[in-house]
Amino acid sequence: MSIAMPETTSGPTAATRIGGTAALSIVLFAGGFDRVHYALVMASAAAATNRKVTLFFTGRALRALVHEREPGVLGWHDLDPADDGSTPVARDRYFATHGLATFEELLEACVAMGVMMMACEMGLRALGLPPGVPLRPDVPVATGGVVTFLNEAPGGGAMLFV
Repeated sequence: MSIAMPETTSGPTAATRIGGTAALSIVLFAGGFDRVHYALVMASAAAATNRKVTLFFTGRALRALVHEREPGVLGWHDLDPADDGSTPVARDRYFATHGLATFEELLEACVAMGVMMMACEMGLRALGLPPGVPLRPDVPVATGGVVTFLNEAPGGGAMLFV
């Protein structure tokens, strides 16, 4: 006697896929320039391969989304130094002169490919930023908390903590 076994598939369910590819959710907690820059590399690459991508900025990584022209509140230039000790501006300039994508190029690519950007409300308060601090007007950013992020992260997709 033979028993028909249901077919099983490995990997994400259809609910976590766009065009047959798994979703990616990245929590950006660390504020080091290289970490935030590489999270943007991962997000843009994943979006380019047709994955649904969410970047959840919290902790010092939130500086990447703060509007630079706000007096006393700097944007990504105020991220923590790069791994080699250089300032974010110097490291970004190094990338540009060596044919690597700059911070702004990666951020623009993420926006153009529909990467969802979320700013953690608790993280904004923990940084001591004033209520209603303007975030970058050129980057669509949803604000919410960890519960919102987790509820919107597709089940079965990959989640990275940077």
